[in-house]
Amino acid sequence: MSSIILASKSPRRQELLHHITDDFEVVVSEAEETLPKGILPEEAPVYLSRIKAQAVAGEHPDRVVIGADTVVILDGEVLGKPRDEDDAVRMLRALSGKVHTVVTGCTILSGRQIASFSDRTSVEFYALSDREIEEYIATGEPFDKAGAYGIQGKGSVLVKRIEGDFFNVMGLPVGRLKRELVGLGVLPV
Repeated sequence: MSSIILASKSPRRQELLHHITDDFEVVVSEAEETLPKGILPEEAPVYLSRIKAQAVAGEHPDRVVIGADTVVILDGEVLGKPRDEDDAVRMLRALSGKVHTVVTGCTILSGRQIASFSDRTSVEFYALSDREIEEYIATGEPFDKAGAYGIQGKGSVLVKRIEGDFFNVMGLPVGRLKRELVGLGVLPV
């Protein structure tokens, strides 16, 4: 049995955690992901990562639990996963030709230790034609991703530039997470 649990069903987060360690298992959090009124968009992913981690840690108190959540923020609005095709079109049109922020929050619960942090990456999109948006939506890729795009897949052609951690945009700031795990004594230096 591994000492680390990833409290996420995201295949991208699982893939990225393998960059740090292969010694983990996945236990999907069943936490209710409701944000309190008045929470700032930049604070939402840390809040959600904490409730996910706490829900799983309650069932596995002797293990290290990692929770994560990613949001796309454009002009102060959180763009979550699109509800349907029309919502994906709306989001991609809004992102077209603009810079937005991707924030991933992480929480590590290890015994009585709790470490939470977030990482921010700026992403600029090319100006997108209606045809580009339609073709991208037809791939099916936008529907399980915050902001209706995946930078690691076919959505990569939408991105003009990024400033910050590429892996953060995928859903897990790998370098920072490793350092936090080392700092807590979960992983060796």
